[in-house]
Amino acid sequence: MINYIWAGMIFVSFLFAAFSGNLESVNASLVSGAQSAVEMAIGLLGLMCFWSGLLEIAKKSGLTYKLSKILEPFMRFLFPELKKNSPAISAMLMNMVANFLGLSNAATPLGLKAMEELNKENNYRKRASNAMCLFVVINTASVTLIPTTVIAMRAAAHSNEPFSIIVPVWICSAISVTVGITLAKIMAKRGGIR
Repeated sequence: MINYIWAGMIFVSFLFAAFSGNLESVNASLVSGAQSAVEMAIGLLGLMCFWSGLLEIAKKSGLTYKLSKILEPFMRFLFPELKKNSPAISAMLMNMVANFLGLSNAATPLGLKAMEELNKENNYRKRASNAMCLFVVINTASVTLIPTTVIAMRAAAHSNEPFSIIVPVWICSAISVTVGITLAKIMAKRGGIR
């Protein structure tokens, strides 16, 4: 469906440009936009490789595992309905730590594995359990130590201080996680789904 929307917008843009006599401006914008996109992609590539490599070292050195062990009591508090040695908890922990360290490529398969494990403990197969909903909220609003993608995009756009967003990102993501967890817990109590 989205492909049709984009195609329609492009078609209407060309029609409007042709009728208003601005077709040359549209063509110039297409060329300059494509050039800017390539320049930004190349700039992003170098920075993303650097940060991905650095964070991969953290993963291989066992830092992600150590962080997951530190977070385990917090997980027991958030997900009391899960069994003590549930494989879902370890998968969720690894996903959260990967997100925290900015390893989004590693976080995605871990998140899918966590949802798979959570679904095994779900008594209501036709709908998501409270634990599944809470995990999605935490995963979506996750706190990130180093927001590599945003930093890389700012650097590629020639920002004077690409790292200046780190503290505001920490504050905003901490607030969003807190609000998300609170609302998910309130809705779980009101909904009565286990």
